[in-house]
Amino acid sequence: MDAEQRGADPGLFTPASVTWQMHADPMMWIAGIRALYLQALHPRAVRGVMENADFRRDAWGRLMRTADFVGTTTYGTTKAAERAGARVRKIHGMLRATDPATGEPYGVGEPDLLLWVHCAEIDSYLHVLRRSGFPLTDAQADRYVAEHRTSARLVGLDPDTVPADRAQLAAYFRGMLPELAAGADARAVDDFLLRPPTHPLLVPARALLWRRVARLAYGALPPYAHALYGRPAPPPARVTRRLRATGTALRCVPAGLRRQLPPRHVRRAVARLGPDARPARYEAGGRLAP
Repeated sequence: MDAEQRGADPGLFTPASVTWQMHADPMMWIAGIRALYLQALHPRAVRGVMENADFRRDAWGRLMRTADFVGTTTYGTTKAAERAGARVRKIHGMLRATDPATGEPYGVGEPDLLLWVHCAEIDSYLHVLRRSGFPLTDAQADRYVAEHRTSARLVGLDPDTVPADRAQLAAYFRGMLPELAAGADARAVDDFLLRPPTHPLLVPARALLWRRVARLAYGALPPYAHALYGRPAPPPARVTRRLRATGTALRCVPAGLRRQLPPRHVRRAVARLGPDARPARYEAGGRLAP
């Protein structure tokens, strides 16, 4: 029985979308860390985070809340996605910060800041997954960018102001370059991602495993980001090899096992819509129309 026969709501992103297939990939976690690095280069965007949360103590909570929002809006019902968007808009509407350059107060929900955060996320998700071996044609990659005008609307942006394909996304980043800088707040994010607070017994594991993950995410940043942070990255070909090796290793873990982990958005979507809704890489590279 398919979703239509079940009378189930497929949500804002359906199993026919590129987003549905991509967002179940385990490399999304590394892409999310890349997005944090990139987002921190906008002084006003990162200041809004620093003034409204204890970043070092709540960074994991922030990352998990972002992952839950992405999972809910991708795989949840329409009602759940709209409710998640309304919650984010309400929070943004209440928060204020102080411009690090001028000292002027501003709202963290200003459209230019929301657009930066959105574009940094979408660029990171698309870049890391494709570079690590997730099969997408250029046309499907453009579809992915266009689909996320929907997620932009949920956080309060006018979809018509949001890049609709890779060319528009690249043009947006070129236009933003003069506004980017690696100030004290960005340095704090960089330091946290390299050396997150850890129980003393787990420090060796942090050095062995986590730092490799953080360095891989950092290496996947665009060259201008490396220049702003002032920290070199491995040659691009080496980064690509590492991304592909990591993607291959993580994708060898059975999807059924990976999806047992919280918050289980994919499992709930498949239970609601039926087994044909199960995301798979071959769906993106094969059965999805270009």
